[in-house]
Amino acid sequence: MLGKENLPEPPYVIYSKHQSAWETIAFSCIFPPTSFVAKRELLMIPCFGWGFAVMSPITIDRGSPRKALRAVLDQGKRRLDQGFCVCVYPEGSRIEPGRTARFAASGVQLAAEAGVPVVPVALDSGRFWINGSWRKQPGRITVSIGKQQQPQRDRIRETVDALHEWIAAETSAIGG
Repeated sequence: MLGKENLPEPPYVIYSKHQSAWETIAFSCIFPPTSFVAKRELLMIPCFGWGFAVMSPITIDRGSPRKALRAVLDQGKRRLDQGFCVCVYPEGSRIEPGRTARFAASGVQLAAEAGVPVVPVALDSGRFWINGSWRKQPGRITVSIGKQQQPQRDRIRETVDALHEWIAAETSAIGG
């Protein structure tokens, strides 16, 4: 892990690249108690969904962007007030290595409204835990934690763009 010294005192918003299921599992060990923003359908998966529900996720209906944003802001503020960190995957779903998608602003908006920092995270887990495959490749996954940003309500998109730029460059630098 790179950049562990960049972690502030909780709570904060984790703004991370998402390449595989690995980070959802590993982040529970790397970061303090964390509430993940996830699609509601994950709760319906037998065994996994039941265990995931215990982790206090913020579940969203991806078919309704306005409701999803409201859920992230309302539930996210409650989780942050309870001392949880909130993990947002700004690309919305797993993206294979070497690719990127537009970053959503909900995590940065949550941080700005709650008055907490955003911590960017780059990783290369998709090289070893290939999306859609049960097979795992041997190797060492790298997680890189960037410097925290303190977003302001009137500069949400600027902060999102800066975080996207850092995450994309760092992901490329570590081979993801």
